[in-house]
Amino acid sequence: MNNISLINGLKKGDSKAYSLLVDTYHNKLCVYAYQLTNDRDYAKDVVQNVFINIWRIRLKLKDDFAVKSYLYRSVYNEFLNQERNRVHAIPLDKKNIDALSSILEEEDEKSLDRLMNLVKREIENLPPKCKQTFLLSKQEGLTNIEISEYLNVSIKSVEAHMTKAFSILRKTVGEKMQGILFLLFGFPRETQFN
Repeated sequence: MNNISLINGLKKGDSKAYSLLVDTYHNKLCVYAYQLTNDRDYAKDVVQNVFINIWRIRLKLKDDFAVKSYLYRSVYNEFLNQERNRVHAIPLDKKNIDALSSILEEEDEKSLDRLMNLVKREIENLPPKCKQTFLLSKQEGLTNIEISEYLNVSIKSVEAHMTKAFSILRKTVGEKMQGILFLLFGFPRETQFN
């Protein structure tokens, strides 16, 4: 079933078209949502809400409606909406939202996976101290001061390692780096993009 007949089926309330939509995208969207939430149940809730919403708005769908990009963007938007409603939500700064939005608009899921795997590989290949500092910052959410105390090194040394890590990663993925790091590590407690 091509995109136009899928949309026509949805508009007519055809359950087969809806089932095909869910069968085609459910797992891929759950994987993507999991990268945002780091919680399988939460990810499934986000995706389920997206499918419920597309059924609700099916009569408004246009024939040239880009299903895949809409679904991915909807998962991201639903995730943001749920985060805003959570009591302890950490505000996303505009820089992270813009970085992530541009990636979602430009990349399909295969190239997104490829970019994320590339960044993971580059992080693994960082020099040991540089990698340790970077992961303490991004994975553990420690500030530069906390990292310097934890590793018993100067703040200048921490900053040098972070700058080196960002420089190496930027060579690999360029301007998409912020969005990819957000997908890999979630909310930064302190934005330390150099």
